[in-house]
Amino acid sequence: MPREFRYRGYTLKQLEEMSLEEAISLLPSRQRRSLLKRGLTPEQRRLMDDIKAAKRGELKGPIKTHCRDMIILPFMVGLTIHVYTGKEFKPVEIKPEMIGHYLGEYAITNKRVVHGAPGIGASRSSLYVPLK
Repeated sequence: MPREFRYRGYTLKQLEEMSLEEAISLLPSRQRRSLLKRGLTPEQRRLMDDIKAAKRGELKGPIKTHCRDMIILPFMVGLTIHVYTGKEFKPVEIKPEMIGHYLGEYAITNKRVVHGAPGIGASRSSLYVPLK
């Protein structure tokens, strides 16, 4: 039997029924202070409006955003948001375990460097490397 998801003792259904202020009070202190003291930026407000429109079924196409510093809240669970990485929009499917984290944590901005073989003229030793 799969274990039911709980965030700070509340089920996902209870979290979604809470008001925004009640849900924010459950977040870790850094996220809570960010939302309560500083409020939302205009870009974050626009993203929240897009998410609410998508939940109602009014929005066509994917939700795209540059807002990597948006904190994932309970009403976002189940959506796929395309987050900009500096080069492309990466789809991030919001799961219940992501509540309280930032969107940018799930859209990595750099990729692992894979070095190939040295090219011609790279060093003196590369003179003796057969080309093929």
